[in-house]
Amino acid sequence: MDKVRTGRRYRANRLAGEYDVLIIGSGIGGLVNAALLSLLGKKVCVLEQHYTAGGYTHAYEREGFEWDVGVHYIGDVHRPESRLRRIFDVVSEGRLQWAEMDPVYDRIILGDHEYDLKAGTENFIAELIWHFPEEEEAIRRYVALVRETSYKSSQFFAGQAMPRPLAGVYGKTRGVLLGKQFRQTTREVLESLTDNQQLIAVLTGQWGDYGLPPAESSFVMHALVAKHYLAGGAYPVGGASAMARSIIPTIQKAGGEVFTYAEVTQILLERDRAVGVVMADGTEIRAPAIVSNAGILPTVNSLLPDTVRSRFQLHSDDRIRLSSAHLCLYAGFHGSPQSLGMDTTNLWIYPDADHEGNVARYLSDPDNNPFPLVYISFPSAKDPQWSERYPDKSTVEIVTVTNPEWFARWQDTTWQQRGDDYEAKKADLSGKLLAILFQRMPQLESALAFHELSTPLSTRFYQRNVQGEIYGLDHFPERFDHPGLHPKTPLKNLYLTGADVVTAGVGGAVMGGLMTTSVMLGPRKAKDMMKLLKEWAPG
Repeated sequence: MDKVRTGRRYRANRLAGEYDVLIIGSGIGGLVNAALLSLLGKKVCVLEQHYTAGGYTHAYEREGFEWDVGVHYIGDVHRPESRLRRIFDVVSEGRLQWAEMDPVYDRIILGDHEYDLKAGTENFIAELIWHFPEEEEAIRRYVALVRETSYKSSQFFAGQAMPRPLAGVYGKTRGVLLGKQFRQTTREVLESLTDNQQLIAVLTGQWGDYGLPPAESSFVMHALVAKHYLAGGAYPVGGASAMARSIIPTIQKAGGEVFTYAEVTQILLERDRAVGVVMADGTEIRAPAIVSNAGILPTVNSLLPDTVRSRFQLHSDDRIRLSSAHLCLYAGFHGSPQSLGMDTTNLWIYPDADHEGNVARYLSDPDNNPFPLVYISFPSAKDPQWSERYPDKSTVEIVTVTNPEWFARWQDTTWQQRGDDYEAKKADLSGKLLAILFQRMPQLESALAFHELSTPLSTRFYQRNVQGEIYGLDHFPERFDHPGLHPKTPLKNLYLTGADVVTAGVGGAVMGGLMTTSVMLGPRKAKDMMKLLKEWAPG
């Protein structure tokens, strides 16, 4: 029995009459958008082409093991007073529960040197000062700037909840209203605080959470991630699939549904107005409002006709760039997490402190250079209900960056039928990733029961994105100046949601769902949503 699939399998005869809103894609941004609208009386139909709902928050099961594909850890949600926790409580009506991770949520490993990131602002600061006593002032200034930038980010992204014309005007002025760090790279900001490159490498040791090394990434994106985890990390009780499983009943209760195996091939337009969608089986479904949670590039290039694409201003625009692709090794082991010595701390392993140089060297010659980043997560140790579902078993995920062009020659092949040369390449990469794990945790080598590697082709197959990118659009400073990254599109009654309209990660996509709901409702009715978020209480 599959323990992790969520949603209801699509059949045309299962459609329940007329819907108020159609949402393409069931990633967490789409689910939050759907649940909020449902709680405000809308009947919403979510259409997911995958066999399970949740987007990057889904889980999958193979050979008697279970892994998450993107929910490695989430910050703030273990604090009931946090905004993100509040949103999850409301859209799941209290069904979604969280397990707090160990105090050391991330361990940054630079060659032979290790640094713990500890939950709690003062603990975080004290640990870093212990390693870098001469940098106390820089560390305190850094944390203060992270907190300030994260706090002001609501002003930075305020335009996403405004009507589109007003948002355009606001976007041109917000750089003047806010600090200069809102237009700088992470490295530019940190090098204004310290010239200690080892400290900078530690402070940016989570750059894999948004996919760009410090010389390229927006400091806004970095600050949001760093602040997100200052209080520690958490994991959904019951595994990653608990997120979609807990939200879907909210949508169903209002007469809506979340369908899987529900592939949308086209958004129907009439006189520049979105009026519905066409399904892969030819069925037309119509509704007064259409939301795409598929990402802006897949939406514009695959679901809309050529005649309207220029309206989105995406072509030849250097502010629009796809994010990085990744490899992920999913490994299963005999033995409980406790017996195998696993805990909840994530490992970030780097060759040394030169993040940009390591990336450049690896991408230019992957056979003769180490992985520039290896992230190791222990999902079975993070979920307190794991042993109830999978007694005497454990799982590990090992993630690194890659170049999708290295897999281009197999892109026209079929999943699980890509040929011996593809399997040989995967076996070579898997061996290298496992060697890094076993070097850290040699006790796991004899317990290995199963492993499977996903490549950008796997991501593209399951997520239907452009080239296997994991974070949608890249998060460099200029990205946030693009006027098209707004919930309201140039076409009437067509909206966007998810990470592309705000930022990467579960938290960013959730805020995307919130912003889209606000824009769809308009200023007056959006107050009802804010009232709901403020006043909701468990029944």
